[in-house]
Amino acid sequence: MLQESQYTEDNIRSLDWKEHIRTRPGMYIGKLGDGSSPDDGIYILIKEVMDNCIDEFVMGAGKTIEVTIKDRTVSVRDYGRGIPLGKVVEVVSRMNTGGKYDSKAFKKSVGLNGVGTKAVNALSSYFRVESVRDNQQKAAEFSAGNLTLEEEQVETTKRKGTKVTFTADETIFKNYKFRNDYIVRMLKNYCYLNKGLTIIYNGEKFVSENGLKDLLQETIADEDMIYPIIHLTGNDIEIALTHSKTQYSEEYYSFVNGQNTTQGGTHLTAFKEAIVRTIKEFYNKNFEASDVRKSIVSAISLKVEEPVFESQTKTKLGSTDMGPDLSTVRTFVNDFIKTNLDNFLHKNPEVADALLRKILQAERERKELSGIRKLAKDRAKKASLHNKKLRDCRVHLTDAKNPRSLESTLFITEGNSASGSITKSRDVNTQAVFSLRGKPLNTYGMSKKIVYENEEFNLLQAALNIEEDYEDLRYNNIVLATDADVDGMHIRLLMITFFLQFFPELIKEGHLYILQTPLFRVRNKKKTIYCYSDQERIDAIEELKPKPEITRFKGLGEISPDEFKNFIGQDIRLEPVMLDKSSSIEKLLEFYMGKNTPDRQEFIIANLKVELDKVEA
Repeated sequence: MLQESQYTEDNIRSLDWKEHIRTRPGMYIGKLGDGSSPDDGIYILIKEVMDNCIDEFVMGAGKTIEVTIKDRTVSVRDYGRGIPLGKVVEVVSRMNTGGKYDSKAFKKSVGLNGVGTKAVNALSSYFRVESVRDNQQKAAEFSAGNLTLEEEQVETTKRKGTKVTFTADETIFKNYKFRNDYIVRMLKNYCYLNKGLTIIYNGEKFVSENGLKDLLQETIADEDMIYPIIHLTGNDIEIALTHSKTQYSEEYYSFVNGQNTTQGGTHLTAFKEAIVRTIKEFYNKNFEASDVRKSIVSAISLKVEEPVFESQTKTKLGSTDMGPDLSTVRTFVNDFIKTNLDNFLHKNPEVADALLRKILQAERERKELSGIRKLAKDRAKKASLHNKKLRDCRVHLTDAKNPRSLESTLFITEGNSASGSITKSRDVNTQAVFSLRGKPLNTYGMSKKIVYENEEFNLLQAALNIEEDYEDLRYNNIVLATDADVDGMHIRLLMITFFLQFFPELIKEGHLYILQTPLFRVRNKKKTIYCYSDQERIDAIEELKPKPEITRFKGLGEISPDEFKNFIGQDIRLEPVMLDKSSSIEKLLEFYMGKNTPDRQEFIIANLKVELDKVEA
């Protein structure tokens, strides 16, 4: 019989604001992570500080923001109005304190809850805030949310504005590293959404003249577009869209009040509905919605009064209204698109003709695939009942309203031994395993038909739940877990080709990773060191001399489940698969996976020589 645990007054605790944030950081910044994912906490910290600067710009105060990141210290300086000097300490250290509660001062602000900078403060080992107003400066410093220095108010010749400097706490964000690509993407998005804003990041200047059109211009190469980007703007709304020649799936970028709502929300749902409805009415054809939206690449930005987001990280809009006493989001978006997109298509018949041809092509392909798709779905359903390819995680069973938890991860492994090790070592709550059988096909140049006809790809697509809509993706992190040998590298390449060919937005949106596992274990009786490179092995031998035991891991299956827990747990090392947005996916796949063997051979030889020169140096 289980002994009943005691529950008394001693069990009740009251946490102050900083203790609560540090104890439950996920409530404030989502997942912690190590910087390998664009939605990891260290980027949310930057975003929370930036959002305040953007709100100043939106209010007409300050056109330039300077961002500096050196090692792990971040500095953000705006030239807005500056925090009122008597409230500098309170604004960053007292919960529910801020100017955003005054809707007259910040009518369409991103940060409404007075939480953002307090979370940054509490989760930083070093935090400094400086405010300049009326030739006076006030500054304060904190550590883990605790005030360590409050400077006297002094005269200054500095320009007005606010500067925040912080270093994320390594005891909370373990082994983290800033990825430059993610930071640049975030800062560019701010520029796309705020024409006239200049952001200077480590000396590099970002500015946008054409808003969301510039965003799509960077997202899709000109030669991949069916027709030039349609760019429409109005009061509180901006949209841009085109269709791709090469990708099969839909791709959306959505924003509310300058916030990148990566998980969509009411505005994105309305946008999708309005596009389909307007196009069907324009052509007077009852097209299938999937045929209209197939291969679309688009963006929407909306400004809403007092928006309601579904979490503090503001990744999904929950508001149904544009603001108090205003129309619904759905009606507002639909009316704008119905009028403006319809007018554009009437005025640009060459675009209308190109779009019609694309829709009719999608319709033909869908009908050709319909029989195969039904059989493939039936096979996937039957296989999922009694096959062992997918070992799912519990988060999908317990959170039906949010099927894609930020923590959910799918490991794609090769062979039974590797999948067995990961399955025994994983966190069953958030980590799932999909086991490949042998090497997958090279899908370059193949049609979507192969995804349904090939059992491996069909079951993987079903596991990811991405056949109908990318928004239904079941796992936030898709991790290729293969051996660090030639065969393992080849499997990685083939899987990356598959995703680029059929689901490129998974890579563009930062969902695909490669699992880094140690090549060596160096240990003595007192200490064990896992080494991810030859240099780390040499350093470990030097540290543990004399004559430590050295083990070379040849494959994932050779690592015991007990040890594997170290590599897919809190200290997991993930390398994100990133796509250079200036590259055409078609050209990229053609070069690396096509039949141009001599060109690739020259490329390999040239780069091998560069690497050998580095080693000799």
